[in-house]
Parts: sequence; structure tokens; C-alpha cells
Amino acid sequence: MGILADSGSGPLKFLIYGRTGWIGGLLGQLCQQQGIDFVYGSGRLENRTSLEADIAAVKPTHVFNAAGVTGRPNVDWCESHKVETIRTNVVGTLNLADVCRERGLILINYATGCIFEYDSAHPLNSGIGFKEDEIPNFIGSFYSKTKAMVEDLLKNYENVCTLRVRMPISSDLSNPRNFITKITRYEKVVDIPNSMTILDELLPISIEMAKRNLTGIWNFTNPGVVSHNEILEMYKQFIDPNLTWKNFSLEEQAKVIVAPRSNNEMDATKLKTEFPELLSIKDSLVKHVFKPNQKTSAA
Repeated sequence: MGILADSGSGPLKFLIYGRTGWIGGLLGQLCQQQGIDFVYGSGRLENRTSLEADIAAVKPTHVFNAAGVTGRPNVDWCESHKVETIRTNVVGTLNLADVCRERGLILINYATGCIFEYDSAHPLNSGIGFKEDEIPNFIGSFYSKTKAMVEDLLKNYENVCTLRVRMPISSDLSNPRNFITKITRYEKVVDIPNSMTILDELLPISIEMAKRNLTGIWNFTNPGVVSHNEILEMYKQFIDPNLTWKNFSLEEQAKVIVAPRSNNEMDATKLKTEFPELLSIKDSLVKHVFKPNQKTSAA
């Protein structure tokens, strides 16, 4: 079988699933900018035969999975669409991992870090983050439950690189999926420090991870945490001095959402060791998001 049979030398060719998704679209743009040959998969993840046909036609060196069900407008959708969520997030992802393994291909799988929540061993504001080898402790939403299930199963696939993304942010502040865009539009927000993923910095790193043929589980977040209010204060400082917002408690939030949300700090030591240039979450926010969008004369 030979894992990495074709990916060690010669030109790169990426097969990407998730063309219509946010991360999938950005990946394609990055490949164009870097001159990497890529094709978007046309098969459905739950249809194994269609995945086999894609790989046979494209002959990729690496496969990227940015497809999945997160729900529209949010993860509450998954609570009432459980079979559809399982079909893509569990069956589909396992199908793709298995087909790739049979062909000796590495699969870069964009997963989630929303499978943990602060607990007595990882208290809020302690600086103690969850590591890659820790067992998920958050199954408050069905979405998170399926993601924890599939992550556990994927540990058995030595060809899979699992990237735990959290609360993704990009410099495109018009994108409704952007965490910053979401919270600036909410009537009320909670204020809890969390680990987050700055896509402008981390997606290029994921391409480099493919080039290095890295596998296993990775906390795919910038080091450190940032709270909702801290982000909104930055937004006010760099973009809109007139921004106002109201906070509410987790108990109050629970009344307006169907499923609880994950809040946690991820330990990014493993990623930072591999990529020492990785910026802390607050520095990355300033450099990659707020400075490029700056509308005020501040800072």
C-alpha cells in the first residue's frame, strides 16, 4: 500500500473537497497564488465510488477535506437534522479517509476543536490548554458529538492529518461565517476567552503541512486566547469607533440557542514547535485582520 507513495517527490497536485465552503474556497485561492495544481472533487463524500473515480481521474499527491455540515445559520441546525449530519461528518469523512489510505494518500482533514470545554483540569483563564492526546469532554451539541466520534475513529488512520479549527476568523469581514462578523452583528454576546484560528495565517501553514507529509492530530489554533469583548474592542479601535455591544451570561445565552456552545483553550505547543513563526492570537488578529482593514487613525 505504501503511505506517501506518490507525495514525496515531483510536482504537487491537490484534490480538494468543499468547493462551496469557506475554507475550501480559500484553499483554492491559495493554491492559485502559490502555483499549486489543484482540482475540486466532484464526488459526494458519502458515495465511495464517486471518491474513487475522483482520485483515479485527478491522480493527486494529497487530498484535502474542507467539506462538512456545520449547519445554517449555525450548529443548531444539526440538532434537527441528525441523519444528514452523520452522513457527511461521520460516514463521508471516514469514506474519504479510507479511500485515501487504500491509495497511499495523505488526507488533510479540517476538523474542529469545539469538542472540549473548560473543566477543573483546564480552568478558565488558567493558561492550561487541552492537548492533542486528550479525550474530548464536550458533547453538548450534536455537531460536536459527531466531530468527536469521527476524530476518535480517524486516529486509527495513519494517513490522516486532523486539524482542529476553532472559531475561524479571516480578513474578509464581510463573510457571514467569520467569527468577527458574527459577533459584530449579534444583539448580545457572551464574553469568554477562547482559542481561535486566524485563517489568513493558518491555511498557508496547512498547505506546508501537506508538503511535509505531517499526519496525526494537531490543535490548529493560534497560541493563547482572546475574548469576545477583546475582539470587539479591537474592532472599535481599528474599524468602527462607534461600535457598541451588550454582554449576556451563558445562562441567558442558553435561552436563545438550541444547543450549548463549546468554550475552551487549546494548547498550540505542537504546532508552534513545528512552525516557530506562528503568531499569538492577539498579534495575529492585529497583523492579519485589523491592520489590513483599518479605517481609523488609531494605533
